[in-house]
Amino acid sequence: MHDEHAGRKKFKFFVDGKQYETEKRTLSGAEIRSIASVEPNYQLFLEEPGPEKPDRLIANDSSVDLEEPGVEKFYTIPPATFGVIQHECC
Repeated sequence: MHDEHAGRKKFKFFVDGKQYETEKRTLSGAEIRSIASVEPNYQLFLEEPGPEKPDRLIANDSSVDLEEPGVEKFYTIPPATFGVIQHECC
């Protein structure tokens, strides 16, 4: 019996500490969001190694090459609520 998926390379990545796999070498921000079920109003960031480079905001139309050395780690940030004043009624 021949497995048509045998030998295909799997690319691993993490979103908020949870591991995911894909057979695609390059994913868009929208694809990463879909695979990881990221809320549409959350921002998605790619952790850059070392303190020299700031983490990169990944837009839906950005592409990420998962074949780069190391395992890509992404994290999400909910929409900012800084400065929002909630008024209590009556």
